[in-house]
Amino acid sequence: MSMTLSQSQVQQQASLSVMKRAMDQSEGSADFINKMMSDGNAQALQQIAQPHLGGNIDLKG
Repeated sequence: MSMTLSQSQVQQQASLSVMKRAMDQSEGSADFINKMMSDGNAQALQQIAQPHLGGNIDLKG
């Protein structure tokens, strides 16, 4: 019974560790986006988000 409880605690600690790491990464991404937006780099941020848009101009008419 104590082994089952110990295993359960280890699994819970591992899950919490993974969740914390994911939250830290998300926070880092949010900080990056906020910095990009506050620096007035909205166009650069848009280019990063959608790199395939705006690279070509169709001059056929």
